[in-house]
Amino acid sequence: MKKIFISILIVSVSFTSCNEEFIDPTKPSQEQILNSRDGLIGAANGLQQLWSTTRLSPVYTIITANGFSTNELRLINAGNADEGELSIGGVSLTSKNALTNNLWSQCLVINAESQKIIDNINVITIENEKASVFTHASIYKAMALGSLIQFYESIPLKTMKNAPFNSRTEVLTAIIATLKSTEPFLANANGFTGLVSGIKYKNTVNALLARYYLMSNNYDKAIEHANLVDLASKSTFTYDAVSNNPIAFNSILTNNVYQPIDRSFGLPSSLAPISADARIDFYITPGSSPATAAGFFNSNIKAIPVYLPGEITLIKAEAYARKTPNMLVEAKAELDKVLTKTTANDAFGIGANLPPYIGSLNQASLLFEIYRNRCIELYMSGLKLEDSRRFSRPTTERNRNWYPYPDSERFNNSNTPADPAN
Repeated sequence: MKKIFISILIVSVSFTSCNEEFIDPTKPSQEQILNSRDGLIGAANGLQQLWSTTRLSPVYTIITANGFSTNELRLINAGNADEGELSIGGVSLTSKNALTNNLWSQCLVINAESQKIIDNINVITIENEKASVFTHASIYKAMALGSLIQFYESIPLKTMKNAPFNSRTEVLTAIIATLKSTEPFLANANGFTGLVSGIKYKNTVNALLARYYLMSNNYDKAIEHANLVDLASKSTFTYDAVSNNPIAFNSILTNNVYQPIDRSFGLPSSLAPISADARIDFYITPGSSPATAAGFFNSNIKAIPVYLPGEITLIKAEAYARKTPNMLVEAKAELDKVLTKTTANDAFGIGANLPPYIGSLNQASLLFEIYRNRCIELYMSGLKLEDSRRFSRPTTERNRNWYPYPDSERFNNSNTPADPAN
């Protein structure tokens, strides 16, 4: 069966929480899409295309924005004004920035379109297909909301005129509920011919639940779901000659937008990887000076992970270290798994190949080392800004705490909050 890609929102110049839709009469109506099996499958495929391809996509905007805000990246061409604003940060990042506006609008589009698929899932009657499409849409909804709440202090959960903005706690609760709603379907969510492949649904749901439970400070639940993830299994956004890896295609291979800042990943000396850390040559082209990216970004057709096995192990390490009462021996054991991991023992070939941790066995010291390894193991994953705030790192290590709300939202929604000072 040929894969069909359909966008439910046929044309949208600028999507806000109170969107308007403009229907192209040459294409199927929204009602036709939502009331047919093929339409829903095509719409589900469209979610992955919206999320992961082109310079407008969240894959591009999240990795890029996060990278500049946390000193992972260096700007090559100052003519890229939006990336330039992000590289400076502070008041230089304005509400007109096209890159952060794309992050906002595309995530809202994906959230809204995912919900339409979820609401109409009973149109599909074959059990495996229904389970797979429902879980697929739920994953994209969760990632869209989860990405927004990593960059903005509050966001609207509803798609309506003058939508109210919801607190971080409310958004994380909604994300977790969305992911938990897939649990009755996971046994049958195995994908099928016609639905885009690459994502292992059960593993991905549990990986994302571990991530968002950690962000919610629910450490026991984070550990519970991290333990359900098969670390030997991969979930990826896949690319080909038509649908390119957006980081490689738009920046790394053109060498005209940005590259890694250096072989220390832009980290201060206390956090920087030691020269023997094999992860340096995974993410940075060996011998390159100035540094150029390798890892997942040196080919137009290279897949990008939805999550990394190392993230799951480090979630467990952090959760053990933070929970009450804490479990520092267990935290060290998980940290050591990341430090001693070799390339042969990681699904993506990421291995530090270092000795176990020999520092002090206290909470502060372990959390410092866990953060350090998140910065290295998860380089260019889009998670560092969230991590930097959560670990209470000095503000000198990031040039923004939160992003200003786009003008497109403020001009269309009177409930838009005041922009954060930084």
